[in-house]
Amino acid sequence: MENKLVLVTGGSGLIGTHLLLNLVKEGTRVRALKRTTTDTSAVKKVFDYYDSSPLFNKIEWVVGDIMDVVSLEEAMEGVSLVYHAAALVSFDPNDKVALYNMNIEGTANVVNACLIKNISKLCYVSSTAAVGKSKEGEFSVETNKWEEEEVTSNYAISKHYAENEVWRGIAEGLSSVMVNPCVIIGPGDLTRSSGTLFGTIKKGLKFYTSGANAFVDVRDVAESMIILMKSNIESERFLLIGENLKYQDLFIKIAHSLGVNPPTILAQGFMVDLAWRVEKLKSWITRKAPVVTSESAKSAISINQFSAQKMINATGFQFRTMDEATRNAGGFYK
Repeated sequence: MENKLVLVTGGSGLIGTHLLLNLVKEGTRVRALKRTTTDTSAVKKVFDYYDSSPLFNKIEWVVGDIMDVVSLEEAMEGVSLVYHAAALVSFDPNDKVALYNMNIEGTANVVNACLIKNISKLCYVSSTAAVGKSKEGEFSVETNKWEEEEVTSNYAISKHYAENEVWRGIAEGLSSVMVNPCVIIGPGDLTRSSGTLFGTIKKGLKFYTSGANAFVDVRDVAESMIILMKSNIESERFLLIGENLKYQDLFIKIAHSLGVNPPTILAQGFMVDLAWRVEKLKSWITRKAPVVTSESAKSAISINQFSAQKMINATGFQFRTMDEATRNAGGFYK
């Protein structure tokens, strides 16, 4: 693998950054796709945090976009393996078209370019959002049947159909594997992904919600992807789960990692309901994206549980605890 050239899309994101770090650490030649407007300083800060500053210069950054087929094919010139981590994550109903374009059409473009360029293997980053729900009290697994409901988020729908594009590629002869991480915890950009959660709690968040979800250390996501790409495993999807926790318990761990007081007031259902309506009104007036949407409000009070047993059985991988994950991320965000 060391002599092969690897392409990473979404290299400036939370997963992409750690993926780039792990790949260059083991001596892999890495090319990362970025838009002309992409700021890679957040990636550099993460490399610095892990005492790996010199390795940042080993990344070959190329300008391109998964929505631009020509730039994608050019980026894949001489490439053997592709990690597709670029995606739009949003629970704002106004982003429906953007989500479908970026996540579905963008993934179709990556798959098509991989087929044209005879890429040896593709690893696609999906989400637990694309996994069918289980009955109450049961863990969701990879084989759960997908059912679109009225409450299904546009993000979940976009990831489900993006997976279908990868399955199409597999049917057309592309060797591929998919990972379905849950909420990812790790050092990154304070304005994106779980970084916003650390930022909010650092400022003194007072409320927690009654929901529960699955969480995973970003280091485990990057390591799992590399393990799967080095293996003979293909045409499979794997849930990547560290721990299933109540939001309250996660918030306490994050607060402790930052050295601040944890939230102590339970946000009742009507309060969560009111919050997204107020935010919607505010966004109409300010023309800014709402902090809370109806979709994110529903998620905050939902109880979701997932199992990573398939990944553990297939590879023997051991996931880090959320104590370890929040400690690592908290050290960075402090």
